[in-house]
Formats: sequence, C-alpha cells, structure tokens
Amino acid sequence: MSKAIEALQKRMQAAVDALDFEEARRCRDQINLLRGGAAPEAVERADLSGIERQQPGAMGLGTSQQRMTPPQGWKPPRKPDPMTKGRSSRSAGKRGR
Repeated sequence: MSKAIEALQKRMQAAVDALDFEEARRCRDQINLLRGGAAPEAVERADLSGIERQQPGAMGLGTSQQRMTPPQGWKPPRKPDPMTKGRSSRSAGKRGR
C-alpha cells in the first residue's frame, strides 16, 4: 500500500508543478482514502467529486448541511390572521352545547 501512496504523491507533485491543482486535489483525496484503510482498487473507482473539506471555524453539528438562501428581492409572506381577536376559549366551548 505504501508503494501506491508514494506513486500518488509523485503524481500529485507532478500535477502541482504543472499547475494542475484539480489533479493534485484528486491525488490528495485518494492518498487520504488509502491511509484510511481503503483498498487500492476501491480508491481508483471512488467518486470524489462531492467531497468538500470542512472550513475552519465552521465546525460542529449540522455545519456540513446546505443553507437555503432566498432569491434576491424575496420577502416572506404575511402571517395569517388567526381570527381569535376578542374571543375567549371559554365562550367557544359553551356555543357547542
């Protein structure tokens, strides 16, 4: 396994020297998978396109979840009137009898 890691490190360094940072990122992610115990065959087949590194300062539960951002100019709708103004809960029970 160390030979595979060494080969990936050389490939990553060659990509960095050629300013191909996307390839270097793929090699780095494959190295991390190998160090984590994945089989070399599985690493070659792994889809790493959706993996994102966690940002410093944004750690904790739920920080990897997307945040919805409303479209520009969107305003939330008005809250509906519950039509309870001037009524008590006691008088509503007596009407039903």
